[in-house]
Amino acid sequence: MKLFAALRKIREFERAQLPFLKSIIDFDILIEIGYAEEENHPLTLKQILLLNLSSRTTVRRRLARLIEQGIVRRRKNKNDQRSSLLTISSSSLKQLAKYGGVLTAIWASIN
Repeated sequence: MKLFAALRKIREFERAQLPFLKSIIDFDILIEIGYAEEENHPLTLKQILLLNLSSRTTVRRRLARLIEQGIVRRRKNKNDQRSSLLTISSSSLKQLAKYGGVLTAIWASIN
């Protein structure tokens, strides 16, 4: 498969299966939350803001939308009741796992 045909196929999948990813910032937020979760170190809002993914206002707004849509979940931090931990919902993890499979398959077809 040629490079741009592969990129086109990836975007088609994103539009069809990941409609909640409206911007690169949404994607960055999910990647950071998911990575921290994989490392058994879920992020707080403060930690995600300190990553400087975009302006604080933009990150807060995009994160609020992802929480409202049920993509990201907020749960109480057992170690510090003043903060909440951010995690990705199980249904969203399944969709993102499919996305990972598509990326892997497409990458293999390019190489």
